[in-house]
Amino acid sequence: MSGHSFERRAERTVHQGHIWHLATAEFVAPDGTSFERDIVRSPGAVAVVPLRFDPEGVPYVVLLSQYRPPHEELVVEIPAGMRDIDGEDTAQVARRELIEEAGLDAERLDLLTAIYPSPGMTDSVTTIYLATGCTEVPDDRQGPEEEHMTKELVTLDAAVEMVERGEIRDAKTVVGLLLTARRLARGDLGAD
Repeated sequence: MSGHSFERRAERTVHQGHIWHLATAEFVAPDGTSFERDIVRSPGAVAVVPLRFDPEGVPYVVLLSQYRPPHEELVVEIPAGMRDIDGEDTAQVARRELIEEAGLDAERLDLLTAIYPSPGMTDSVTTIYLATGCTEVPDDRQGPEEEHMTKELVTLDAAVEMVERGEIRDAKTVVGLLLTARRLARGDLGAD
């Protein structure tokens, strides 16, 4: 894709939250038209696909079912969390969230991709990792949603089928599972 000639002229903070803040920004389009947009400014997030293999070599993943207040429902997801510690790189956040939420530590973390989860409203970037060589460790769940979430081991094939049936709708989880399945089909990862 080629460059653009949009220009941001001004921005003001409308609300400063603990992690996110809401800004209203003024832009000028290539034809000179001025317009404003509300933007949720975010430090970004990290997600991890924990991939394991059973004794027969069948790949499976760890999925979490967590209550999400904006949707007022349980959402099936891979472990994930905010980049809420200044200076912590994405791989460190991935390892921390994997331990906190899933009670797993990974021998290896490989970058799958970085996505814009909702580019029309936020500058957030979600970095997605693949975790292999996972071993059980004590979890350290934070907050009421995590305290009440459940963990389920699902074959990778069944997880992809859940995506296809619309049972998994969380964007980072859909992307992470599909990329993991693709890498596995190419033989681009090892067993734990």
